[in-house]
Amino acid sequence: MQKKALLFFVCSFSIAQIFAQGQTIQFEKYTLPNGLTVILHEDHTAPVVAVTALYHVGSKNEDTARTGFAHFFEHLLFEGSENIKRGEFDKYVTNAGGVLNANTSQDRTFYYELLPSNQVDLGLWLESERMMHAKIEQVGVNTQREVVKEEKRMRMDNRPYGSFLTEMLKRAFKVHPYHWAPIGSMDHLNAAKLDEFIQFYKTYYVPNNCVLSIAGDFNKADLKNKIQSYFAPIAKGTNTISKPNIKEPALGGEVRDIIYDNVQLEGVFQAYRAPKQTAEEFYAFKVLSTILSGGESSRMNKILVDNKQLAVAAQSVPFFNEDEGLFITLAIANAGVKATVLEQSMDSVVTDLKTNLVSEREFQKVKNQITTDLVKNKSTMAGIAEDLANFEVYFGDANLVNTELEKYNKVTREDVLKVAKKYLNSDNRVVLYYVPKSQAPTK
Repeated sequence: MQKKALLFFVCSFSIAQIFAQGQTIQFEKYTLPNGLTVILHEDHTAPVVAVTALYHVGSKNEDTARTGFAHFFEHLLFEGSENIKRGEFDKYVTNAGGVLNANTSQDRTFYYELLPSNQVDLGLWLESERMMHAKIEQVGVNTQREVVKEEKRMRMDNRPYGSFLTEMLKRAFKVHPYHWAPIGSMDHLNAAKLDEFIQFYKTYYVPNNCVLSIAGDFNKADLKNKIQSYFAPIAKGTNTISKPNIKEPALGGEVRDIIYDNVQLEGVFQAYRAPKQTAEEFYAFKVLSTILSGGESSRMNKILVDNKQLAVAAQSVPFFNEDEGLFITLAIANAGVKATVLEQSMDSVVTDLKTNLVSEREFQKVKNQITTDLVKNKSTMAGIAEDLANFEVYFGDANLVNTELEKYNKVTREDVLKVAKKYLNSDNRVVLYYVPKSQAPTK
């Protein structure tokens, strides 16, 4: 075990060194006749391969009366297929010494297997089975309904502040499907019939709605032949893929509310409406976010947690999506500190960013942090494969994996000041206070 850990560290460190020196990530992109986009990055640094499949379907593609379908399918499609028995999908990977997982957002569903390179065929077979032969049966639907319900209980219902994203989204967006979270409605999932799940699968889990991105230790010519064998026989999808074309109107003024929850400490959650992730302002926002909460020396942590000791935790999150975005700032109050006092200090930190240019020294420190984060993300085959797929789907340009750092390097201190002034205003935000239930007014 120690030797394996050491080998992994050496391999990761070597890859990080290469990217730090500016080496380009070489890749090939092509499309099969059935519409499947394939991206391949051949890299013999370590004997591993990441097989990933990104389906361009998220919660924004759902029917308003059937929310939660995209996230539900993330679970359901591990149930099995015509050639994989129920409950054995995971075992194929773990028995081969690999790991696998999936995640869902408003805009995508992403699956991956990280395997020893001599098991690349296994990854291809599993993903082709998921796309071509998945079994959508009542027994699997019933099982995964309970799994999703338990996940909701653990992550949202029974976790302090766990409902904040759901509560925030439904106030920040009124007409766009972003106004519900990917977990969706349990009532909708309970009411859905088997035919509706089958129809969702036939509509979105098709080659022309997927990017197959593979990075690692393989021979590209051989792998292309294998991809042809596994995926070319899958028919192109013919159903209309729903892509909402809705422009969310301006918020039209500050929205405020109080959530009485099972919490001990008061919390302040602020969400400013922001542009979509493909906007040029996105990079300035990421720099701004790193200034506010990029590590222990960031402004929110230094001022709110260390100096004033008003909060036990404070951070900002650029929550940018394909169509619309939010910029979230949040803080959990120290014992005895009221949310009103905490919010005033949070606002003062933001106001300073809207009023004064960031110092050259702090700006350079933040740029260095961002560079380090980008390098770390490209230090694994899984990170490279995911970046290639994301950039292709959202930007139509997988080569951003090589040029993204240039985008950040072009951001100036003036750009940060500009986006702060434009977006971080009280009439453009939702503010939620989380307060202990014991303080709720009596009815």
